[in-house]
Amino acid sequence: MEATLSKQQIFLTIPSSDYRLIRTLSHKMGWTIHKPRKSGLQKALDDVKAGRVYDAKDVDDLLSQLEA
Repeated sequence: MEATLSKQQIFLTIPSSDYRLIRTLSHKMGWTIHKPRKSGLQKALDDVKAGRVYDAKDVDDLLSQLEA
């Protein structure tokens, strides 16, 4: 008699403070956790949406903005 294992994926949103507990429990149960990460392009698009984009005329202008 063969046992077949079926797998299901679920997505949870949990507070950062509980992540350690969930990670420990999942390890003991033999589960895997995949933590999605944003690509560099997605981070850049998020910066544009949030208005974190700056203009500089030349290198001196850029350096003066960085010092401020």
